Amino acid sequence: MTHREGVTTVSHDWTLIKASSLIDDQVIIEIDGNTPVEQACHHLVKNNISSAPVFNMSTSPHGNTVKKYCGMFDAGDVIAYILLVLKSSSVNDTGSLEIQEIVQRAMNGKQVPVSLASDLSQRNPFYSIMHETTLLSAVEIFACGTHRVCVLKPDGTIKGILSQSTVVKYLYEHRRQFPEIDDLLNRTVRQLSLGESAVISVNADSPVLEALSQMSEHGVSSVAVLGHMGVILGNISMTDVKYVLKSVHHRLLWETCIQFVSLIRTQQGIEDGQDRLPVFDVRLETTLGFAIAKLLATRAHRVWVTDERDRPIGVLSLTDIMVAVAGQVGVTPTGTRRSSVSRPAFAI
Repeated sequence: MTHREGVTTVSHDWTLIKASSLIDDQVIIEIDGNTPVEQACHHLVKNNISSAPVFNMSTSPHGNTVKKYCGMFDAGDVIAYILLVLKSSSVNDTGSLEIQEIVQRAMNGKQVPVSLASDLSQRNPFYSIMHETTLLSAVEIFACGTHRVCVLKPDGTIKGILSQSTVVKYLYEHRRQFPEIDDLLNRTVRQLSLGESAVISVNADSPVLEALSQMSEHGVSSVAVLGHMGVILGNISMTDVKYVLKSVHHRLLWETCIQFVSLIRTQQGIEDGQDRLPVFDVRLETTLGFAIAKLLATRAHRVWVTDERDRPIGVLSLTDIMVAVAGQVGVTPTGTRRSSVSRPAFAI
């Protein structure tokens, strides 16, 4: 039993909790692999989701027609596809067969099936875990840079999709029950050796297309938008690509980044009825718990770490938090890749 501030809580071992218990009843949006990329994009926008599993129908050894999941289609793939099509004339013939086929189809005005474009960004392939998988195992996967995993039922169908943000929210809200987590969240970003990393950025007057190109080239999910003297004015993330898709002929690609940031804030306010303030930064002396609270309040996947002049010196992502959580119980994920420095297999 733990006593703190007049509240008595029961301590539990979070590592043994079933990851599937964090998933409420979900309506799973799946995309047939034969669906054209443009239509698959609209599925993401229409359902206000950042990714969806892609499947192909195949015949089992018993002659039954079954779904076979072949990948995930997410905002990163949308960005990679847009850039690939826009720059198709300069793509080298030495690219993969899939890329060559996408380019050839696009140049010939043919539809591109989403099965070819799923994980085109090579950042978030299809990962699945079984119903009985522990939360610690899920954290280890997330700490290696994976953003979400599909939780499978015994029959191989998808029960739900577990994300980094769901796990972070759960641990934050139940921190009093988990002494190791409570201790971790009371430490500062600096104490955890987080928040100081290379910052990928664009100038406020750069076109949105430049921001997308930077994300693709450097394998990051967000770029900082900087104003005079390097002061951070906002950011553009992969999930913001849905606003590009909603625009006529992708016209927003040629707007300036600061115009796009302003549009995003306005649209988010319209969608959820709340004013959005630019609360996207913390300091090195900020506690991890406070930083997580800010992430949850803004429904963001990363928060910028700034100096006393409001200039970004690093970024704190959900992946970084997963690494810290795993480390708190002595686990060092194999093949860990931080979102701030990871690279895709190819740059567009």
